[in-house]
Amino acid sequence: MPLQLRPVQSRTAPPTSYENALADELEAVYGRGVHDLAGVVAALNAGGLRPADGADWTEETFTAELARLSAGEA
Repeated sequence: MPLQLRPVQSRTAPPTSYENALADELEAVYGRGVHDLAGVVAALNAGGLRPADGADWTEETFTAELARLSAGEA
């Protein structure tokens, strides 16, 4: 039996526009070769996408946001 990867098979709803924007921004950051947490946070702050409170990203707010977004995806 062939295996198939379906990365969103457990989603209960389509991604929001915010989730799509964050995913696009992260894809661009990783595509530029930035892979360390501090570099990703700095790149997000250099872009226009902000967390819900409008403040700059920090390592803590970024990791908390990823945890929040993935909480229902198990």
